[in-house]
Order: sequence, then C-alpha cells, then structure tokens
Amino acid sequence: MSEHPGYHDHRDDYLKRLRRIEGQVRGLQRMVTDDVYCIDILTQVSAVKSALQSVSVGLVQDHLGHCVQDAVTGAAEGDEAGRARAEAKVAEASAAITRLLKS
Repeated sequence: MSEHPGYHDHRDDYLKRLRRIEGQVRGLQRMVTDDVYCIDILTQVSAVKSALQSVSVGLVQDHLGHCVQDAVTGAAEGDEAGRARAEAKVAEASAAITRLLKS
C-alpha cells in the first residue's frame, strides 16, 4: 500500500486550482461589500461551485484509481483482512460520492 494519498501526483495542480477558487471567493466578498447586483454575484457563486465540483470529481477519481485500487489489489491476494479493507474503501468512496451528489 502506498504511503501517499491518491492525489499526491497531482497535488500542485489541486493547490493551484484551490488558490484560484480562494481568489474567486475573495472576489465574491468584494462584490457584496461593493453592493454589486445580486444576479452578478449569483453568477460568480455558480462559477465557484462548479470549480469546487471539478476539484471534487478529480479527487474522487484519484481516490478510486489509487486508494481503492490498491485495496482491491490487496484483496485479490486472498487474505480476509485485505478483502475487509477493500470493502471499507469502496464503502468510504460510495459515501463520499453520495455526499457530493447531495451538495
């Protein structure tokens, strides 16, 4: 099992995207402070939400392709503990996806 999280190889990309989102949120705060028209603010809120969803989808893909895949590979080697870890990782991923879909 790897010692790094699934997103490790893409960490710099995620950080760049999250910094951009942080800037968008600061922009939203300025818009509210400056009494910008509601619809314009809502448009920017939608853009931030979309950007966060994009990060979320990437993290789910990395988790499935790394963490869950490692657990399933370990389970295929045949030990009961490996199968239990794989089942736990799949359940964890399913719960995370469910939370994302509800948001």
